[in-house]
Amino acid sequence: MEGPEVLLSLNSRGLLAFEHLRLHKDTQAQADGAEVKESVDGDQQQDEGKKDEDGESEKEEDGLWEETFKSHTDTKPNGPTSISLDFSLPGVEHVYGIPEHADDLKLKTTDGGDPYRLYNLDVFQYELYNPMALYGSIPVMLAHNTQRTMGIFWLNAAETWVDINFVQGSSEKPQTDVRWISESGIIDVFIMLGPKPSKVFSQYASLTGTQSFPPLASLGYHQCRWNYNDQEDVKSVDQGFDQHDIPYDFIWLDIEHADGKRYFTWDPHKFPQPKEMLQGLMDKRRKMVSIVDPHIRVDSGYKIHNEITSKDFYVKNKDGKNYEGWCWPGNSGYPDFTKPEMRAWWASMFAYDQYEGSMENLFTWNDMNEPSVFNGPEVTMHKDALHGKWEHRDIHNIYGLYVQMATAEGQIQRSGGVERPFVLTRAFFAGSQRYGAVWTGDNAAEWDHLKISIPMCLSLGLVGVSFCGADVGGFFKNPSTELLVRWYQTGAYQPFFRAHAHLDTTRREPWLFGPENTALIREVIRQRYALLPYWYQLFYQAHKTGMPVMRPLWVDYPKDTATFTIDDEFLIESLHPSHTKLCKSLSLFKKTILYFRLIYFNCVFFFFFFKIPVFQRGGSIIPRKDRVRRSSTCMENDPYTLYVALSPKKFAEGELYIDDGHSFNYDTKKEFIHRSLTFANNALTSRYLYSSVLYLSIVWHANLLMISQTGKETPVDFEFDTSMSVLTLRKPGMNAGADWTLLLQ
Repeated sequence: MEGPEVLLSLNSRGLLAFEHLRLHKDTQAQADGAEVKESVDGDQQQDEGKKDEDGESEKEEDGLWEETFKSHTDTKPNGPTSISLDFSLPGVEHVYGIPEHADDLKLKTTDGGDPYRLYNLDVFQYELYNPMALYGSIPVMLAHNTQRTMGIFWLNAAETWVDINFVQGSSEKPQTDVRWISESGIIDVFIMLGPKPSKVFSQYASLTGTQSFPPLASLGYHQCRWNYNDQEDVKSVDQGFDQHDIPYDFIWLDIEHADGKRYFTWDPHKFPQPKEMLQGLMDKRRKMVSIVDPHIRVDSGYKIHNEITSKDFYVKNKDGKNYEGWCWPGNSGYPDFTKPEMRAWWASMFAYDQYEGSMENLFTWNDMNEPSVFNGPEVTMHKDALHGKWEHRDIHNIYGLYVQMATAEGQIQRSGGVERPFVLTRAFFAGSQRYGAVWTGDNAAEWDHLKISIPMCLSLGLVGVSFCGADVGGFFKNPSTELLVRWYQTGAYQPFFRAHAHLDTTRREPWLFGPENTALIREVIRQRYALLPYWYQLFYQAHKTGMPVMRPLWVDYPKDTATFTIDDEFLIESLHPSHTKLCKSLSLFKKTILYFRLIYFNCVFFFFFFKIPVFQRGGSIIPRKDRVRRSSTCMENDPYTLYVALSPKKFAEGELYIDDGHSFNYDTKKEFIHRSLTFANNALTSRYLYSSVLYLSIVWHANLLMISQTGKETPVDFEFDTSMSVLTLRKPGMNAGADWTLLLQ
């Protein structure tokens, strides 16, 4: 409560429930010696439950101890163990979160339909606008109205269902009722009372951690498909980017690169000299990602399998033997990542002398870590499989987090704790943000899948996972040229920017669709690279505070009800990209906020195939690097350009963050620059937030789009565009790490 106002109530509908663990034999014994009651005349009568000598009671117990799904039987040695609790949210009619679902940002009522399901699954061609389970599960819901933002964190890794009902009381005050139901575990719930959105984000981050601070290069463009055929194919694609003047940072290898899909190996015929391939990329300051999945081929000639077997690190079946299932390599074992010893061993396998052919520019992709079991129930592991004394049903949704955790730790250890990791995961849980990036899984080359990528990423950002994106172009099927170009234009403004495609699709490197479309794709990728300083600053902020990088409009405009259901537009703090199909129109939602460059106030802007509208908020300063090179690392010593967009009061502010872009030195040695930038009274000022003495000796020059160093006046070359009211000052010569003021007279 806050004063007389009820903010949230628990068990208001009396749906608190929990079932006790029990042993099958004890229940049978109780049934055999059924409870007796004494009648009024002193005769003993058997309990009603014992009257069914014809077996009716046994029928009623059939589902208590085992259940059958198609050809699979799930034994339940403890009987039913579900838990449930309901929450009522007076005054709330907008709730968000509980990813992952391919649905609108605002959660829908489930009254009369299926609840939202949280159960990590390998889903083939998932349905849209459906509460079905997908690859990841984060049991966090946010509630928002004009007065407050709150959050509910239901800490449970078992299969979970969430029922939502929007009700209207007699006073016409809206209310949202929510019920959480999990198959097993305990009731462990955290209420985050905000009241501001930023407070909820920081409160949740205090429980599960913030987004890991990624290497700068990982914010660039990633080129992937299943699969690049061999070393020559990789070399050809790499050269294609240079020939067409398109920057990129990472090229990816899917499962076909490994020898018989034995992870941590290379196919000796297709990739006979992996170090030579990696060195070629390193010479151009580029990197590679290889896939390492958590299903291990059962093969006595495979070192990884033999070591896991000898250390007894595999998940067990209900009979205590190694659990085996079918996945890409064929018959596979599944490491028990819930064991710290197993995670430590897995991390050690990324050492350069263990992962033969690996180098410091090779990073990792964890796929199929729901875990995926092709011949298992719902294409995943049996719930009665054992992790020590815990059943898989208890920990299912956290398995993928542990895989990514161990992999990230391996990358850190191989560098002696110096270098930041980059690991992409498909399965995730609350806290996965601490270990790397997430993508939305196996989407399709369809307009609706492009559209749904935005609310899916927004939902992830609201619950801590800022480093997210969708396969550009769609994984399944072949996109039209228009769709592909539009997807690049949208994906370039999502945090994780990777093109990916299925084995059976036609090749779709950016230069294969004609010169005009190549130019469009080139331009938007180059815009991504120009904005890397801004993306990097926002990820630093996310790492420090928990604020999402890509966020819904209502986060920045919490009292504007018009923003509460918008999910085809979003903010990257002061940037506002908007996606739509060819020849649609866009009205800026806010009449009193000034946005640049092509639209003012609530004008309607009609746009066409060659552009996606992107606006900078008036009152903001955005750092860029407008000299784009072949990769982000090639740009590290280039000058910054500050884009200053004034508010109606002729004011603007922003920040600039700089470090080496790849190590933990920003944390362990405090080697970074963090500057506050302010424009007021015709003066642009850069002031200390935090700067390392070491970094002050390094000069990064800054250009200014808009706006002499403190002291002696110095003439500066400038241009003024009267049609756009844009002032550009070139090469003013300021050190980005020093205090300075630039005065317009």
